[in-house]
Amino acid sequence: MEPLDLHKAMKPDWLKVRPPAGRSYLEIKKLKADLSLHTVCEEAHCPNIGECWGGGTATFMLLGDLCTRHCRFCAVKSGKPRGIVDPLEPQKVAQAIRQMGLSYAVITSVDRDDLADGGASVFASTIKAVRSLCPRTRVEVLIPDFQGNLESLDKVVSAGPDVIAHNIETVRRLSPSVRDPRASYEQTLRVLRAIKSKDGMMPTKSSIMLGLGESAEEVEETMSDLRSSRVDFLTLGQYLQPSRGHIQLVEYVSPERFEKYREIGIRLGFRYVAAGPLVRSSYRAGEYYLSTIIDQIRTGERTALPAGS
Repeated sequence: MEPLDLHKAMKPDWLKVRPPAGRSYLEIKKLKADLSLHTVCEEAHCPNIGECWGGGTATFMLLGDLCTRHCRFCAVKSGKPRGIVDPLEPQKVAQAIRQMGLSYAVITSVDRDDLADGGASVFASTIKAVRSLCPRTRVEVLIPDFQGNLESLDKVVSAGPDVIAHNIETVRRLSPSVRDPRASYEQTLRVLRAIKSKDGMMPTKSSIMLGLGESAEEVEETMSDLRSSRVDFLTLGQYLQPSRGHIQLVEYVSPERFEKYREIGIRLGFRYVAAGPLVRSSYRAGEYYLSTIIDQIRTGERTALPAGS
């Protein structure tokens, strides 16, 4: 399929969202500015920022706003952080989560290949700080691959988050042209398998973006590869081209196709699948139903998924 001309192709109605506004949105914006924090919501131009911030939810981004990698789909800035780390950041994030009164917090980061452990120790310190200040808050971390370093990964697993997410992003064929050369389809699967090998009861999660020219067969293959790596939760969403300099969008995927992928995911055995044009990795991560599944995984339970889940 040929890439879409974004100036000629009309954005479908299902991708149109209201501009962010409201009291909670403004409060979170001020809070993150006061504490010098970054959110992936803003850095990655997430279309759900109004919905999430308006509902008092945010995804915090550790280790600054400069990523050492240059994935062609991502709106986060690339650059050279030169080893700079804010030693107070874990405490600041925990403080923000407490002030927001979050029952579920999502924490991610830029890639920091300039750091010896890829920033894993900062993840671990942040998880521990949140546990200390907000003991009832569930913590989900969306981690980079740490260049496949299993010692770095162990730091995060040992810190005891409630969910560890690591995104495969796209299908095997497209991965080399979409992601930074230091990332790979196979390395992502190795990281996800390694999490389960270190803690078999740790819930894991991954995400696929659609609209880059992948076939239905390739999407299903990717979903199967994730299930073979014992991934529990899956999200599928529409890729939206941040600028002309990013990899080109090929198609807008209809809500009906997303629903078919969701049904396939449930049949493959994922405990939870969120699929839709505006779905992102941390989309509605704090839903009560998801929290229930997390408890079931940690206790080794398995119950049937209700229709529409």
